Amino acid sequence: MGKKRYSNRKVSLVETFNLRAIAAQVIHQVSHERKSLSSLLPPALEKVSGSDKGLLQEICFGVCRWHHKLQTIQRHFMVQPLGHLDIVIDSVILVGIYQLLEMRIPSHAAIFETVEAVDALKAGRLKGMVNGILRNVEREKEQWEEILADSDRYGDAFNYSHPRWIIDKLSNNWPDQWQDILYNNNQRPPMTLRVNTLKVTRDEYLEKLAKAEIEASATRYSPVGITLASPVDVSVLPEFDEGFVSVQDEAAQLCCELLDAPPKARILDTCAAPGGKTCAILERFPDAEVTAIDIDPMRVERINQNLERTQLTANVITGDAAEPDSWWDKQPFDRILLDAPCSATGVIRRHPDIKLLRQENDIVPLANLQLNLLETSWQMLKPGGKLVYATCSIFSQENSRIIERFINKQSDAALIPIDAEWGTTTPFGQQLFPEAGGHDGFFYACLKKSD
Repeated sequence: MGKKRYSNRKVSLVETFNLRAIAAQVIHQVSHERKSLSSLLPPALEKVSGSDKGLLQEICFGVCRWHHKLQTIQRHFMVQPLGHLDIVIDSVILVGIYQLLEMRIPSHAAIFETVEAVDALKAGRLKGMVNGILRNVEREKEQWEEILADSDRYGDAFNYSHPRWIIDKLSNNWPDQWQDILYNNNQRPPMTLRVNTLKVTRDEYLEKLAKAEIEASATRYSPVGITLASPVDVSVLPEFDEGFVSVQDEAAQLCCELLDAPPKARILDTCAAPGGKTCAILERFPDAEVTAIDIDPMRVERINQNLERTQLTANVITGDAAEPDSWWDKQPFDRILLDAPCSATGVIRRHPDIKLLRQENDIVPLANLQLNLLETSWQMLKPGGKLVYATCSIFSQENSRIIERFINKQSDAALIPIDAEWGTTTPFGQQLFPEAGGHDGFFYACLKKSD
């Protein structure tokens, strides 16, 4: 598939309360206007009844997850592309195909309800076309599956449901693992908790979950992690509001073991929002003096909310980590965690709209930002101190190559090898890939500043 092109012209969307029409409009805004699901779903969910919220969310996430595969099927059956004013109907068709392939809704009901969405979007003249495409998808499944899976033009998009540039980049970076990475990106992620050991041990909380009839097990690598057999609303988690646990992926929990802070350490959490790692650091090192900084005021508020719920205290700053002169007190830090902004390609299974939002030309600017933040953070580190560099990316360009570039420029920086059972060792850090039922994709590197 060629590079995705986004139109600068916006389609006027219709006010509707038809669930599938709402889903189609959300998908359209993600794929054509580059808006995120996290920003679009809350107002969309307000338009449907409580019993339908789960269905709307499932369709929106599912269509994004399988978008490239669904789009390949759609194009196979489309006689000619839709005009600009009707382009939202493309997303209606994707919603219909997703229901036919991935949901337990009876085929006749899925087709009928999807065709009704065309009416709700004031495009009734296209109902026959949409109906015909969906019926052909259902009726001719064996034929089109074989054709598309073996297609030189569409095979990878159909088989892996990722944009071409991600497939190419991963196969180049990880020639032995790329297919597993793509497969796991398309799976539903587990719900993982981090136990606040200031309040309860992991074994004690597992007992609380068992009494609440919530099936769960200890994580493999994080000593404070618990993975639920099935996701639940946090409202049913025992003593969640009292801060006994937080929702956090196992890979992200590993940062505290790497920080290994001394008593009463000054610790900087850079790019800290929404505050999960800030709280994790305070739970692991309760006598530490922790500063958390993020540039986004709304996301900084999330840090404060998480601190309040867990009854922890940090120095929270709204500011630009790349410009420390505007906020830093010039007192060096013993430990710095730099969770750098990145492509987020390690968490695609949690945020499948990344496949549609992220572009290949985003990576170089991100890599330059990462290196700049690393160089700036280094100035604030005490001699003999440790900096942990982290991303939720699986691209070497944002990970090991950043560390290599930095070490080659910074004479007082030394790489600390990570001796761990988890991840894949690279020359400049440890790379985790998304695992089915396990952790997300993540990268860590540890650097020591010479005395």
